[in-house]
This record gives sequence, C-alpha cells and structure tokens, in this order.
Amino acid sequence: MALRLPANLHTYASLPCKKSGASSCSSSSSSSSSSNSRRRFSGINLIVCSSSLDEQRRRVGGGPAVASPLQVAEEIAARFGLEMAVAGLERIYREYDRGDGPPAFSDPGSPGRPLRVVYQGVRGSYCQEAAAAAFNSSTAAEDSGRLSFLPCSNMEDAFAALEDGSADRAVAPMENSLDGPIHRNLDLLIRHPGVRIVGELILPVDHCLLALPGACRSALRRVLSHPQALAHCRERLGCLGLEIEEASNAASAAEWVAENGIRDTAVIGSKMAAREFGLQVLERNFQDQPPGANVNRYQQLALGSSNGTGKKTTVAFSLERGPTDLFRALWAFESRGVRVSRVDHRPNRANPIRVVEKATYMDYMFFLDLEGPESDPRVESGIRVLHEFAGFVRVLGSYDCTCRTR
Repeated sequence: MALRLPANLHTYASLPCKKSGASSCSSSSSSSSSSNSRRRFSGINLIVCSSSLDEQRRRVGGGPAVASPLQVAEEIAARFGLEMAVAGLERIYREYDRGDGPPAFSDPGSPGRPLRVVYQGVRGSYCQEAAAAAFNSSTAAEDSGRLSFLPCSNMEDAFAALEDGSADRAVAPMENSLDGPIHRNLDLLIRHPGVRIVGELILPVDHCLLALPGACRSALRRVLSHPQALAHCRERLGCLGLEIEEASNAASAAEWVAENGIRDTAVIGSKMAAREFGLQVLERNFQDQPPGANVNRYQQLALGSSNGTGKKTTVAFSLERGPTDLFRALWAFESRGVRVSRVDHRPNRANPIRVVEKATYMDYMFFLDLEGPESDPRVESGIRVLHEFAGFVRVLGSYDCTCRTR
C-alpha cells in the first residue's frame, strides 16, 4: 500500500510558480502585478512513499509499550518487504480476538499498539485538526503512543489503507456548510462496500491569518492558501489589499513560509498549522462569515460491519423506476416516524442510464441520513420496504454525531 506523503519542503524556495499573465517567477521574489492579483503557487508537491509497520512505529516514538500479538511475524515480514501480508493477519486476529464485541483497537485508550488514523492532507491541515478532535487528541496523545496519525494525499489512499489493514480509522471530509457536499467521498463509500461510517464530527471552520513571529500586517505583501479558504475570506482580503496566491494545500504553504523565513507573506490556515510550524496567529476567524456559520462535517470510517446502535443511520439506494420513486422511499421512513435529516444523490456510475417503459432516465444513487439507529424497529421496517422497489440498498453505517463549538 503506498501512501502519498508530503515531500520535504525546504527545497521549495527555488521552485517556480505560475502567475496570471506571466510565464513564471520565483515564489519568494517580489511581484510587479497589481494589488489583489491572483496566481497559482506551485511550490507544494507530493511524493509517493511506501508505508510500513516499522515506519508507522517510528512516527509514535519507538513503538507501543505493549507488544503486538504478531510482533515476531511483523519483524520477519519487515525483512522481506511483506508488511501488508502481516496487516491482513492482524485483521483476522482482531476478528477472532473480539468475539461479538467491538474491534480490539477501536478504543484509542485500549492496550496494544496505537490506533492508526489516516487523514487526507499533510501535517497541520484542517483534516488533521479534525482527526485530532475526533479522538479528543493532542500531539501529546501521539507522542505517548496512544494514537498514530498518518497523512495521505487523497481519500482513495485512505480507503485502501483501511482495506489492507495499514490503518484502523480514516477521517473524511464530507460537507462544508458554504460549499456543499464532497461528492467524491460519497462515491468512495459506494465503491468500497467493506468500509462503514462509525462516527461523525461537526467542526466549525476557524480560518487563521498566519505569519512569521514578529511580523506585522503593514509589512505583508501577499497571502497564500487553498482556493476554498481564499474564497471564504474574499471580503477581508480585499480590505487588506494583499496580492493573493493559490496553493494546493494551506498547511504546506504554512510550512514553506516558516522554513524559508518569508516575512512578507501570510497564510490562511488552521491553528494546528500555526502550532506545527511555529507561526504567529495574527487573527482568528478571519473568514467573512460570522463564527458558527462556516462548519465542516467529517465522518470517521472503519472496516467491518456496523453494530447498528448509533443515533444516526445513513442508507444508500438506487431506484428501479428512476427518481419518480423517490417519494416512496422518503415515505417509507416518514410514515413510520423516522426523520430524514439529509438527502443527497450521485450519478449511478455502475448503471448511469436506465430505460423504464420506453423512457430513458439518468440513473442516480440516493443517500439518506436517518435520525435513529439501524436497530430501531421503525428504521428496520423502512429499510425492508425500501428493498421492495429499490434496485440497490446498502446501510453505510449507524453512528453517533458530535458537534464541537471549539
């Protein structure tokens, strides 16, 4: 399994960046463009790095205090590059060891090796901030060997890490209150039937204006961040009159500014990025929206079956007769007193075109969030009715939702 990890950023000072209306320029040189011009900052790249159990142990300070039951097998496998084979054995061992209970490593505080949590992005990203919040964690938790946070460049790698046993949990961004759902991650839930939703976290977005320690606003000339963060702060940035540059990742931009000592450049990023890279927070909640209006919804994912006891259930389905049956699907739950809190849809990539009674439809996969556990008789009954007219039905998980206010 190959995880995409961030490359060392100390080389980025010499990398070119594309500028609107020009060929290229030094990413750290002054620009002749007008105020508020927008350009693409390309000094943020990713490399492919092989993930191994030994490498994951080094990330948490030399390994757990309690040896893994398969420690000897792991050591032998590491010599021959067969770590993933042992990861598969570990998954079988967990299934045997847990009996009818939860997975042996589902609780971050349980004995054994650290809980390995994979997230999209790099160190200091908003997703790492969410991963830490999902497990009530701080950097101290990782240093103590209780948790191991593993970055990856995309959610495809995160799902693969769950399936091959190199990660125990994944934290996936699913929706932003201003920009809507992240549909690609919904598609991944359908493509990977063994992965289930086991938790949900609602986390307010806190865009921070970051700069080197001692920097003042009057000396700033430009600001870097991901396009989404820049869009959330458009009005505030307009008042500052800074040159705006887009970066592929806000946390990598923060690391680049910190490592190269660039004093005239600010970054819009997370509080965790400031802490990770030693930057000063010039202003918190820099976004245009009032606090609490901009929130992200993350889901915690794991391999295995749902225990059906959470307060919220997500079900995906397709309809044999097309969208005309959507009302029947909603009524299957509404008539039983089950509240539907969210409805979403995605093209049915397995069968994008459906012909019903000589009429051609673009077929869709629908997603419903239900207020109630899968084990609730009303929810169970609604799902049984759904099976009567839906071509495909899958419960994606039954889980609890946590709302944080910082």
